[in-house]
Amino acid sequence: MPKVLIADKMSPAAEQIFKDRGVEVDVITGLERDELMKIIDQYDGLAVRSSTKATPPVLEAATNMKVIGRAGIGVDNIDLPTATANGIVVMNTPFGNSITTAEHAIAMMFALARQIPEANASTHAGKWEKSRFMGVELTGKTLGIIGCGNIGSIAASRALGLKMKVVAFDPFLTPDRALEMGVEKAELNELLARADFITLHTPLTDKTRNILNADALAKCKKGVRIINCARGGLIDEAALKAALESGQVAGAALDVFEEEPAKANPLFNMENVVCTPHLGASTAEAQENVALQVAEQMADFLMTGAVNNAINVPSISAEDAPRLRPFVALAEQLGLFAGQLTESGIEGAEIEYVGDVAGLNVAPLTSAIMAGLLRPLLADVNMVSAPAIAKERGITVSESKQDSKGAFDSYIRLTLKTERQQRSVAGTVFSDGKPRVIQVKGINIHAELAPNVLYVTNTDEPGFIGALGSALGKHGINIASFQLGREKPGGDAISLVNIDNQASPEVLKELETLEQVVQIQQLSF
Repeated sequence: MPKVLIADKMSPAAEQIFKDRGVEVDVITGLERDELMKIIDQYDGLAVRSSTKATPPVLEAATNMKVIGRAGIGVDNIDLPTATANGIVVMNTPFGNSITTAEHAIAMMFALARQIPEANASTHAGKWEKSRFMGVELTGKTLGIIGCGNIGSIAASRALGLKMKVVAFDPFLTPDRALEMGVEKAELNELLARADFITLHTPLTDKTRNILNADALAKCKKGVRIINCARGGLIDEAALKAALESGQVAGAALDVFEEEPAKANPLFNMENVVCTPHLGASTAEAQENVALQVAEQMADFLMTGAVNNAINVPSISAEDAPRLRPFVALAEQLGLFAGQLTESGIEGAEIEYVGDVAGLNVAPLTSAIMAGLLRPLLADVNMVSAPAIAKERGITVSESKQDSKGAFDSYIRLTLKTERQQRSVAGTVFSDGKPRVIQVKGINIHAELAPNVLYVTNTDEPGFIGALGSALGKHGINIASFQLGREKPGGDAISLVNIDNQASPEVLKELETLEQVVQIQQLSF
């Protein structure tokens, strides 16, 4: 009988689900790291919220661990690389607390608009400062939403019900989806200039970190009010403090902070700042939902092998796994390849399965492609949540299957339609079981993708390969392999260069100055 440890406080119903499914369960909360390490080898599964930290030492001690379930979305408290290296499946519950978080953002907006926390404290203190707390109405005001996915779209619908105007910035939001939601799609600078209130609902990634920095805040309408119930790190807190002190920002309502637990913060005790201790998901309904979901998912995995809402492995049945596994790896690489090169809103994805692969169950492959495609901007996306997220954002996904093989027994082609262009990438699995890219934008090329890849579009002229190699060598960057494809002699060409270590932004800028280089971008796999 498999055995699970529930290490954080969660609904008692979760414990009962494990027992009903034939899983032995212990509930031991509040363990320190060393205490957890002493007992973790007894368990096949670990159920956590955010308090317990599954760090590398804990995971190394978990010699029998098969699955970790996070009752919630973020898995910052779980070391994914170590878990994956140790063969531990990591699951989350991506949709269990969306309504609760969106509602908290709306509540924070009300509190900010009417200065409710300060007025409450003043009244409790026996003061009657009616003239001091002059608020603003929400009706007719413009709400700017940065990140209009699952939670952001719920916040938008609530704001529309309050008769607010809503503008949204989200690279994945298509015009049709925006129209359907009743919001106006805008670029970030336009949103900043127009919004009376701004609420953030985007993951914390390299592209979104400090998205509201000093420059962005300076572009805002004077007197803007800002709400963040998403992730600490989206706002430069020092810049926000300066903007609050100058009056550029009239107020801020924050549920998340750069460092948590936030026992001290420069924004604390400012009169125009409302703070809560990361309560976005803290309702009885949300906690019940995520606890039930994580228990069901973990029990299904331990008893039947079914994988749902997995962060680090594809959701594939035991029967399909051996044949699908190499194509799942290929599918995810194709999605990552296209996703890292896409900078405008995605309207549609066409996926062609040709040859032997067309006879397989392609649903997991499509999910893997979409997960890879969305991951560069949506850090928490996985194979299960990716199709739902794509649907939310109005991205149409179509599949086609063909028996004809041509030069390869099987291949997959992904064609993306964005607001600005259409591009395609195709790949296959060779006899060694490793995926290869075989075509990019209609240009044939055979390349295995390493962890660090330079994608170069260049003119097909003599001296290009030598110039690129020399420039990289000057900075101590070794080329592992170099593959080049061209449209025709002297025409457009594409190079995929596997390098042993990442190139710095300064090196990339230098490479862009090479005479034959049209564009260069670093990709990670």
